[in-house]
Amino acid sequence: MTRRLHLNAFLMNTGHHEASWRLPESDPYAHVDLAHYVGLARIAERGTFDSLFLADGPQLWNDIAQRPSGALEPLTLLTALATATEHIGLIATASTSYNSPYNLARRFASLDIVSGGRAGWNIVTTAGAEAARNFGLDAEPAHAERYARAAEFLDVALKLWDSWEDDAIVGDKAAGVWGDDAKIHPPRHKGRYFSVAGALNVPRTPQGYPLLVQAGSSEDGKAFAARYAEAVFTAQQTLADAQAFYADLKSRTAAAGRDPEHIKVLPGIVPVIGSTEAEARANEQVLEDHIVPAHGLARLERLLQLEPGTLELDRPLPADLPSEDAVEGAKSRYTLIVQLARRERLTVRRLIGRLGGGRGHLTFAGTPEQVADAIGTWFTQGAADGFNIMPAVLPSGLETFVEQVVPILRTRGLLRTEYGPRRTLRDRYGLPRPANQYVLRQNALV
Repeated sequence: MTRRLHLNAFLMNTGHHEASWRLPESDPYAHVDLAHYVGLARIAERGTFDSLFLADGPQLWNDIAQRPSGALEPLTLLTALATATEHIGLIATASTSYNSPYNLARRFASLDIVSGGRAGWNIVTTAGAEAARNFGLDAEPAHAERYARAAEFLDVALKLWDSWEDDAIVGDKAAGVWGDDAKIHPPRHKGRYFSVAGALNVPRTPQGYPLLVQAGSSEDGKAFAARYAEAVFTAQQTLADAQAFYADLKSRTAAAGRDPEHIKVLPGIVPVIGSTEAEARANEQVLEDHIVPAHGLARLERLLQLEPGTLELDRPLPADLPSEDAVEGAKSRYTLIVQLARRERLTVRRLIGRLGGGRGHLTFAGTPEQVADAIGTWFTQGAADGFNIMPAVLPSGLETFVEQVVPILRTRGLLRTEYGPRRTLRDRYGLPRPANQYVLRQNALV
């Protein structure tokens, strides 16, 4: 079978660049406009993307002076998008730190059923004291603690999604039997973090359970991904770093007893496209010119866990930054940003400019052919199974990518030209439908 790219559209209000909302064509209110997201979903579907993705967190991101803040709850929004689309997968972030397994498993099962098997869950452990204080905690739990809770959370969710066998519903009107109680399997789970007794109150879904996505690249994050994840959103700045991450994660997945082909690695890319390279650079510069330096400075200090006023715009990062081991937040993103600044000898001002579009993801300015070349190189040289496409400006950036880059990828045989008859998100990613764990166990005893 020909190996083809997997493309995911990472949708963020007016675009991933922090200054996108300031452009003349941008709508500062788009982040709460259903029609905006319906339009984006249909553009991505026209480009035969595998999926679209909505990030989320249980806190108000940023000082609201900086950019559109606040967001519609993603599972609610994706349920609406399910009725406006036919093929594209629908992935939402949800935290294992600030949810309960039963309620979250029910919401994702409901989305999978409503969408006909197109749901995906981006599993995050949620770093940051701001979120912790919204849930009665004085500080965020330690990094390792968050991942331990996440592992048990997911184990419980899997038990809940499997608590109905596929044929539990009988529907025998003549006999008066609607369902078979023998095919219901309450988890009766008692663990360190959770106690969950009863079966889910939603039947098993078209996919069995949603596509499982993970986005952390720390050691704990990679170990978690190797055990559970079926797609991984990641951030690398260079081909060599991406190749190393790809090889490491595939090896870890095999060591965990899983098929490495059943985990898809999708680095993020922020494409800034122009008809010429000079035009693309000019488009990128327009966005950088709209960054408010004070906003970027404050955000960078928070990310690096520094006291306000520590950084100076026209000087490099301090030499005595904390090590990754001392960071309890987003460890892998912290390391990526510090390494970027050191490797390219960036001042804080230039670093803020580099982070304005992708927050550490690869930003690539070029012609449609150059963007397609970069994507093709990473895909064919062992660095990616596909890409998390993160347009700097929405909707125009996604529209341009679909109209100008997608046809090139199709001509090169890297991307499908149509969806085909198979419809679930797992089908799109070339993944099998998981067997019910209780049925497997019963069959093993026979």
